[in-house]
Amino acid sequence: MIYRARRRPAPPARRARGVSLIEIVIVITLVAVMSLLAAAAMGGGFKGMQLRSSAKEIAAQLRFTRTRAIATGQTQRFVIDPQRHVWSAAGERNGEIPESLRVAFTGARHDRPARGEGAILFFADGASTGGRVQLSRETAAWNVDVAWLTGEVKLARAEAQR
Repeated sequence: MIYRARRRPAPPARRARGVSLIEIVIVITLVAVMSLLAAAAMGGGFKGMQLRSSAKEIAAQLRFTRTRAIATGQTQRFVIDPQRHVWSAAGERNGEIPESLRVAFTGARHDRPARGEGAILFFADGASTGGRVQLSRETAAWNVDVAWLTGEVKLARAEAQR
């Protein structure tokens, strides 16, 4: 007699569990949308980011101009033209301010290089003639203040001038 082993029936094939490409795409899309909404809510949106970025650029160029005056021992000048939305700093640096922003300059009248332009002079000891550049959009604004005695450059959020 030949004994044959009874074969057990094979268990039903299990479906491999995983994540489909469509599910991954949906999750990534949801995360992207939620990130954009969070950025808009926290920072005042892309317009607010443009405003702050422009103010930070002006502050950086003012600091560079002050540092250059100290390093070279020669007076350096930062010039801004609020009407044309342009600025120039030491070392032949030039830049533009987006047209969508309002620009206001407050500074010493005798340092103005041309009508409508404003200038802040930095001296070899770090001191300056002082001044303020305000960039604004709607009700939001950023002030870039330069102290006349120390030449220190500060960036601060403010209310827009009307």
